[in-house]
Amino acid sequence: MSEEYTVKEDLKYTKSHEWIKVEGNLGTIGISDYAQKQLGDITYVEFEAFEDDEVSPKDVFATIEAVKSASPCYSPVSGTIAELNFELEDEPEVINSDPFGKGWIVKIEITDLGDLDGLLTSQEYEKFLEEGQ
Repeated sequence: MSEEYTVKEDLKYTKSHEWIKVEGNLGTIGISDYAQKQLGDITYVEFEAFEDDEVSPKDVFATIEAVKSASPCYSPVSGTIAELNFELEDEPEVINSDPFGKGWIVKIEITDLGDLDGLLTSQEYEKFLEEGQ
């Protein structure tokens, strides 16, 4: 790989480059370091789902706009939106500087923990990136 990307070991990943950190039945979701680097300078985050909305895997919960393009964010799990990171409305560039921390996008109360079985481990995600996804 020509460029280095951070892949956190304690997270699960999707092939559409979202990550999820699970604590009990609460999942915090954002986009991977790879995804934010591909997008470039992020200029706007538009939420497509809101608190108490039900989502299923592959439902769009937000759209991230960058200078070059816009990209939908897909839910990796079924559940109910518990919290939105509204700080991103004023500071969307936080996703570029801290994609795994302050750049989280939504938190979801997971209704089916079995959905996690279909996600990639950090090692599987690294291999996926190396193979040119």
